[in-house]
Amino acid sequence: MPELKEKNGEHPYGDAGQLVLLAFFLFIWGADSFWMRKTTWLAGYIPLYIRLVLMGLGLAVAIYFSMSGHVVVSRHRRPQGVVTTGAFRYLRHPLYAASLKFYGSLVVSTMSLVSLVLVVGIFVFYNYIAGYEEKLLEKKFGSEYRRYKGKVGKWGLV
Repeated sequence: MPELKEKNGEHPYGDAGQLVLLAFFLFIWGADSFWMRKTTWLAGYIPLYIRLVLMGLGLAVAIYFSMSGHVVVSRHRRPQGVVTTGAFRYLRHPLYAASLKFYGSLVVSTMSLVSLVLVVGIFVFYNYIAGYEEKLLEKKFGSEYRRYKGKVGKWGLV
């Protein structure tokens, strides 16, 4: 099997994998939530306004993580060292966490259990590519990144 060639500090299939998973998730979530309604029975026990408030809070956190995390992928001025400000103070992968919050927010809005199972699978994918990228960051930044890893959890938990 040929060795994968990383691009710009990312997993070579990270972007494509994220797009495929997004399309698959949106299809399944939409079909279950609005057409078939096979696994959304929990929605009958939780009022819509509560689900929408929770969804809004989740989306607000996702937007913060995404906006704060985009500093590392800016084409115009990429940081030269380890970023420890903004959302990076709380977790090492705010862009991936933003995506997961987005998925989770949609799940909460309709309580689609099949979509929740998909989010678990999507998390496994994100955890894998995050681990891959952390190895590249350790190679690039050495002890500076290892110190950062010791202080900040991968997904927000130390």
